[in-house]
Amino acid sequence: MNTTDFLMIASAIVPDRVAMHFDGEEITFADVQERVNRLANGMADRGVGAGDRVAVMQVNCPEVIEAYFAIAQLDAIYVPINFRAKSEELEQMLKVAQPSLLLIGERYLPLLDNGGSGISTEQVVVLDGEAPPSAMTYQDLIADAIPDQLHFAEAGDDDTTVIMFTAGTTGVPKGVMLTHDGFSSYLLATVNPADPDIEETNLLTVPLYHIAGLQAALAAVYGGRTLVVMRQFEPLEWMTLVQRYRVSRAMLVPTMLKHVMDHPRFEEFDLSSLEVMTYGAAPMPMEVIREAIRRFPGARFINAFGQTETASTITMLPPEDHVLEGSPEEIETKLRRLTSIGKPLEDVEVRIVDEDGNPVKAGEVGEIVARGTRMMRGYWQQEAATREAIRSGWIYTGDLGYQDEDSYIYLSGRAKDFIKRGGEMVSPEEVEQVLMAHPQVEDAAVIGVPDVEWGEEVRAVVVRREDSVGEEDLIQYCQQKLASYKRPRSVVFVDELPRNVMGKVLKRDLREQYG
Repeated sequence: MNTTDFLMIASAIVPDRVAMHFDGEEITFADVQERVNRLANGMADRGVGAGDRVAVMQVNCPEVIEAYFAIAQLDAIYVPINFRAKSEELEQMLKVAQPSLLLIGERYLPLLDNGGSGISTEQVVVLDGEAPPSAMTYQDLIADAIPDQLHFAEAGDDDTTVIMFTAGTTGVPKGVMLTHDGFSSYLLATVNPADPDIEETNLLTVPLYHIAGLQAALAAVYGGRTLVVMRQFEPLEWMTLVQRYRVSRAMLVPTMLKHVMDHPRFEEFDLSSLEVMTYGAAPMPMEVIREAIRRFPGARFINAFGQTETASTITMLPPEDHVLEGSPEEIETKLRRLTSIGKPLEDVEVRIVDEDGNPVKAGEVGEIVARGTRMMRGYWQQEAATREAIRSGWIYTGDLGYQDEDSYIYLSGRAKDFIKRGGEMVSPEEVEQVLMAHPQVEDAAVIGVPDVEWGEEVRAVVVRREDSVGEEDLIQYCQQKLASYKRPRSVVFVDELPRNVMGKVLKRDLREQYG
């Protein structure tokens, strides 16, 4: 199923229903469809066609969601960019994607000033504020365009609709190619289509450059749900919006959930409208989920595990496993399962395999692999990385885990050394490269250390050339070069890094000693 059908179906069934609340304004499904048509026609007039990439860099807002459907209507490819990227990171991603147009928030325009991205001013559409000379604003682009749908998507189920960047093991971002079927097969299996008699309100908190954020937006559109769109997460605003709009569904990463419950004004808000609360994207500390179950008594909790390469969720811990009731033995079992990522969904196969790709026995640790129709096609223009990730039809997730006798899967580490901080993926190699560029750094390695608030934090282990450089100096240096979530929060200074005979840093030793 082509994803453009999601909006067409909802706008036909519930045209007058509010599709999005944003900044106190309401936009109906019929309004969204018309704005999408205008945007698609406007982009087509600027030469965008099938297979072209269109990059989008902005905080959550209706325009970013409209952009996805308009780009898909033209059979072009949507490329969401992390709005926290620094200039060098943005330059890398644009060089990889080579977009025909860049839709960008005004505040991010200075990132293009060095000219290294290859994007000309004529290719820029400013989503808010004023446009520089030769560029165009979003509002001007849609205002001059025809409101009728002139373009009808022809892309097949297996055609790429999104290139979503994820961290690369060499520090170079990888563009994950996701298909129409990758989104539609999951949503058709988990979401009911729009119904005039059923109204739900979903609070969009996760950024739209993240697979969970985009999936949440598409699910809301297909289901005819009203989206309350947050630019970025802020706990007081989150609680205010839940109360104001009587939000029934929300998705948070564990860090967000903890910040909400820790807020001094938590008890002042009526959050009883919440019926479903989904969490994922990072490890959930036991003390946080137990506290959430206690403080949101009317909500059903779902732990969704997946990654960009799997087009979101592949395993799920359902609401019934979050109900801590029953005999002492039953409660003990449920507490143990709260530390799991649940069971595989019906539309995917999930296995735990050894280094040779053979399934391991229950209880044995191996790498989590998955396959199904909605997995990624591969990495954009990176054949070697694709071969490494997809073997014999299976996606190798890079996560280590084991499965118990009841098919529940438990994470036990990473095959690759990615760090998950607050739902964001951090490549240690990327941070190491920045550290190694400092004139006073002789050697450096980066590891993740457990953190109750963020899931994991970034820690640097550094060999200095001179003692004149300190911990804060290196943290600030990285802050200037990297997105804020990637910079180390702590630095440990050592005389040398442990290495094997091949010269590879023994990160397991570092984690045991400094993690």
